[in-house]
Amino acid sequence: MALDTGRPFIPLRIAVLTVSDSRSLAEDRSGDTLVGRLTEAGHGLAARAIVPDEVEAIRAQVRAWIADPAVDAVITTGGTGFTGRDVTPEALEPLFEKRMDGFSAIFHRISYDKIGTSTLQSRATAGVAGATYIFVLPGSPGACRDAWDGILAAQLDYRHHPCNFVEIMPRLDEHLRRGAG
Repeated sequence: MALDTGRPFIPLRIAVLTVSDSRSLAEDRSGDTLVGRLTEAGHGLAARAIVPDEVEAIRAQVRAWIADPAVDAVITTGGTGFTGRDVTPEALEPLFEKRMDGFSAIFHRISYDKIGTSTLQSRATAGVAGATYIFVLPGSPGACRDAWDGILAAQLDYRHHPCNFVEIMPRLDEHLRRGAG
């Protein structure tokens, strides 16, 4: 894995959604972590919101961002555990046109090195919907750092080799265009 410095950096527009019944923007350390990391990398913050742990609220916000051509990717934080209020995967996985099973596997590998078997308590997931990448992360700042530093920073950088998410973005919706034509 390497960066090809001969290729230009292509900034993406990324929306950050915090799923929480109790946090406000002033107390949203996980959202702050993601915003800090993505802007330091050179990407733009397309939007930021906090919604309660409710399937329809989560789904409605992410659907709006999927429909917005100014949003390339969505990163959510929170609601991936096993308690009754943890419903983010249930809200978002039905929206996925394609699941990204490798994201969960790599996230858990990175997490295992830091917190051991406690990584089992996360249902981190990812997928693509409407040509928009969606990453569903746990609600801790540490998990957000691990996902960004260990996966997303490289995969959301066009210069990353041997491949990255950015270079396939123009073709994410070709199955939809093919079906329409």
